[in-house]
Amino acid sequence: MRKVAVITGAGSGLGFAAVEALSAEGWSLGLIGRREGPLLAAAEGRDAVVAVADIAQPDQVEAAFATIVAAFGRVDLLFNNAGRGSASKPIDETSLEDWFGVLGANLTGSFLCARAAFGQMRHQQPQGGRIINNGSISAHTPRPGSAPYTATKHAITGLTRSLSLDGRAFNIACGQIDIGNALTDMAIPMTEGVPQADGSIKAEPTMDPAEVGRAVAYMASLPLDANVQTMTIMARDMPHIGRG
Repeated sequence: MRKVAVITGAGSGLGFAAVEALSAEGWSLGLIGRREGPLLAAAEGRDAVVAVADIAQPDQVEAAFATIVAAFGRVDLLFNNAGRGSASKPIDETSLEDWFGVLGANLTGSFLCARAAFGQMRHQQPQGGRIINNGSISAHTPRPGSAPYTATKHAITGLTRSLSLDGRAFNIACGQIDIGNALTDMAIPMTEGVPQADGSIKAEPTMDPAEVGRAVAYMASLPLDANVQTMTIMARDMPHIGRG
């Protein structure tokens, strides 16, 4: 029986890196994202089903998981990847639109997808599965002007730990991958110069997103009685150790 992985934000960036890595390991894939075109491109030539959804909307999340379960019968893995950031600004200059947008994509969306996956994993036979939440280096150390993003990524750590505990009774494992400066479209500004804690603007090192895909595939490969609770994968020389 092939195992089934659900990936959010699957059409680009780190989601697509996970698509490539998990597909190469023989997983069937449920691909969730807001844009149909990139999802269809990611699914091409793979054992995959596409579900267009805004993960901040409960009804769309439920419909997406229903589509995937109808196609494959179960869910063995959720890579809770989709998210967004906002412009670097002090909190009093941060718009409420940005606050609620980041909160919806990064935290509410992750909660809703974890909720749907957990429910499916709990009730399927054989029971169980794994949830991998995409945290961030900002789950440990923030960048300047990043209150919305950093707040949600700290919250992802709490969500991960809670799910890791609650999942024990149902053979559900949950871990977190904290990623730093993988060179996706979102990280291109890192190569041009971003605010540092000392007030300067500096370019930062980046790494190949494919390495993140490989890391997710490794976490997913473990038997359910073993778990990577937290993994940090980052560009070696980025200013994380010693940031601030």
